[in-house]
This record gives sequence, C-alpha cells and structure tokens, in this order.
Amino acid sequence: MNVIGPDDPRYADLTAGINQRYAAKPSAVHLPRTTAEVASAVSAAAGRRLSIRSGGHCFEDFVHHEGVDEILDLTALSEVNFSDGVFSVGAGARLHDVYEKLYLGWGVTIPGGICYSVGAGGHITGGGYGLLSRRDGLTVDHLYGVEVVLADGRTVVVTRDSAGAEADLFWAHTGGGGGSFGVVTRFLFEAPLVTPPSEVLVAALSVPWTHLDERAFARLLGGYARWHHKHRAPDAPGRALSSLLMLNHRCNGTVGLVAQIDAAAPHAARVLDEHLSAVLGDLVTREFAAAGEFGPMPGLSRPRRLPWLRATRFLGTNTPVLNDPTLRAEHKSAYVRSTLPESQLRTAYEFLTRPDVTNPNTMLVAFSYGGAISAVDPAVTAVAQRDSTFKLLYQAFWSTVDADAGNIAWVRDFYRSMYAETGGVPVPGEVVDGCYVNYPDADLSDPVWNTSGVPWHDLYFKQNYARLQRAKSAWDPRDFFHHRQSIRPA
Repeated sequence: MNVIGPDDPRYADLTAGINQRYAAKPSAVHLPRTTAEVASAVSAAAGRRLSIRSGGHCFEDFVHHEGVDEILDLTALSEVNFSDGVFSVGAGARLHDVYEKLYLGWGVTIPGGICYSVGAGGHITGGGYGLLSRRDGLTVDHLYGVEVVLADGRTVVVTRDSAGAEADLFWAHTGGGGGSFGVVTRFLFEAPLVTPPSEVLVAALSVPWTHLDERAFARLLGGYARWHHKHRAPDAPGRALSSLLMLNHRCNGTVGLVAQIDAAAPHAARVLDEHLSAVLGDLVTREFAAAGEFGPMPGLSRPRRLPWLRATRFLGTNTPVLNDPTLRAEHKSAYVRSTLPESQLRTAYEFLTRPDVTNPNTMLVAFSYGGAISAVDPAVTAVAQRDSTFKLLYQAFWSTVDADAGNIAWVRDFYRSMYAETGGVPVPGEVVDGCYVNYPDADLSDPVWNTSGVPWHDLYFKQNYARLQRAKSAWDPRDFFHHRQSIRPA
C-alpha cells in the first residue's frame, strides 16, 4: 500500500478537500488499492483518529481537521465492473467516471448527482440524487449491497437480502451518511440498472437582475415552488423533468435556470415549455431574447436536444468556481415539501439584494426533488424525506481568509432569518422537512444557531435515527468511526 508522509510532495494535495477552510496534518495518508489493504490500514490505526476520504467534497470538517491522526484515501478504489448480474462501483470512483463506465460499457447508469468530481463513497452513503431522480428515484433506491471494512479489520458484504443485524448495516448505508459504520470499499447494484435517456432536451437561461424587482423575484421563486408541488407525484406529467434555479446575489448580475427532460417522455417539449413558463413567466419574452438581454449558458442559445452522456458531461463540468484551487465555502440546506410562504419569498429577496454584499458567488440554489423519489416509503431506506418537492441550498464561495467572516455571516443570517419561526433551522413541518445529510452543517449542532430544541440528527434523519443508532451499536459500539455529526451509539 502506498503511504504518504508529511515530507512527500503529494502530502498537501491529500490533506485538504475542495473546501480550503479545512485541512489536516496527519502523520500518514494511506492510499489502498484493494479491500485487503483497507482492512490492514484500519487494523493498524487502532487507538488513532482515522478519517475516510472519497472525493474530498465534504462541506464540513468531518474529514479534514486538526485532530486527524491518519487519512484513508480511497481514490485508487475506483473500478467499475459487472459480474454475475451485479455491477460493482468502487468507493473512490468519481461520479462522472461512474456514468461513463456504466453507460459506455453496459448502456446503464445510476441516478446520481451533477458535479463530476464528487466521490461515490460519500455521495451514495448519503442517499444520492440528481437530474434523473424524479424519473428514476434516488441512487440508494437501486443499491443492492455494500462491502464494508469494520473497525476490527473484518470485511463483510451485506445486501438488501440480508437479515437481522446485517440488514440494519445495509440499511444504514442507504442514506445514513458516511464515516459512521465502517469503510465502504464497493457498492453493488443488481441488473437491470437504470437505462438513461438516449437524448435529453436541455434549456439553460439567465435572467438579468435589472428585470427582477421584489414582485418579479417572488414570481420566479414562487413559480418554481408551485410547479414542483403540482408535479410532485410519481406519476405526474413532469416527472421526467428536473431543474436547478440558481439565485445568485444581485451583485452577480443574473440568476440562472437549467432544466433537463428525457426527450422520449410523453410531450417532452411541451412539458419543458410549461416548466419554463411556470417559473419564468413573462420575464423572458421574444423581444428580450432577440435583443440579447437574456443570456444562456455557453452553447445553449435555445433548448437543445443532446445525447444524454454529452449533456451530463456538459452540465457536470460547467461550474468554474468548483475548479478554483483556493476555494473556501459555507453551505446550509433545507428540504421543501410545499409552496413557499410570502414571508420566505420576502426574506430571500432581502438577502439576495442586500447592498453590503459584493461577492458574486453568494447564492440560493433550488434543486428538483419529488416524482419517483416519493414512491418509496420513508422507512425503506435511511432517507426519511420522501414527500419533499425540491431542496434549497444556501451557499457562498470565496478565495481568501480575510473574506471568511463576512461570507459565513451572510449564509448564517440568511438561513436563520428564513426559519426564524422554528428556531433558525428547517424543523420538519408543513412547509419544510429538515436538512440533507450530504450538505452537512455543523451549526445544526450549535445551540447558538439552532434554538429549535430539535437535535441535528432529527433534522437529517427524523424517525429513522433510532434504527441508525441500532446499527451503530451493533457494528461500531466503541465509536471508532466518528466525526462531529456521525451516528452515535444508542
């Protein structure tokens, strides 16, 4: 096994993730190439603080922090193959590589996320969702099994067909988050897997803030919420469509909407047009478009028909900010299960137009949810939020330490103001349904920022936390695998 120490020139690249606010100074970084080498590293780390890293995209310091003694980097465990009716995906594989290998090799895919460089290990254990999820469900809805290295160095394979404590361990990996139970080395998916669309219709438009007063803004975000609430059912006409509404701060100059639909879905072009109309309304007119006031993403001057893999590559890599080697960031999330009240629309407009904000990379992003996701009972997987219609992601990106305080404060204040009536966090109720574990937020554990009386684990897992604790107690009772918001033993 390749072991990297502080004197190795590769050390700096392996001791920080994409968010440069967080770094570690471990004595060693292990780069295992096999499950046996993972087991060897885990056994040798007994009594030491071990962090597990897949793609390095964790929003918080759960992997990279000062207390880390050793890091187990799974990058080399990236194989994707097929044998005896089962697809195997290595925990270190990046999502775009997974999509390419599955599709080019066997014509299938998993309904995973957009960002190309996210690691499978963290993405899948947190549930996993993306532009195909309204049509095909969450990634974990297709998960058949996991290979896990336990704290004592043993390796087990547990599946959907397992019973007793092994069934709990499998279930815990269907949305319970990473870093709590063991080291997943492989994810298993039974054939037949999802067949992606041969072609998709993609629309990408930007709207200038000069056309967004408070009424128009409320029409925009409110329209997005209303469309998703209307099309929330598994059999809804719009189930084959997903979109992202990127509400950049006014100093950015524009907000953006990206929508994708299976081109073979019934009345696909009409459904896409109706979605754009429901969200954008009269903000985009032929006159404005002809005058060039509304700009698309590069290469998409109008809705385009594209091969699915080409569209996936394009959308997954068209985020320049994520390629910034100096990137620093803050994130918070909420599941939304209904239309948005006027008070929240006003708050969003207030924070996205605050005159003291000068960072163009501060934003509120809405992501499609619902559809096929809602066809699964909340107890079937560890993902408890099954009737939500879309998600909200509050975030800011910047690149210098001196900008930390202002950007973190903006995200925190925005979030607390949006959920002021429920203690500053999205307590599950009629409008919202807690938080997404793959957008982790350490402030949920801080009584300064969470005054709701609802603990962080109930915001992520709701009623499913008790079974997660049962699995933790059975498989890692001494809490060897842990971080600030890992599952606690019962």
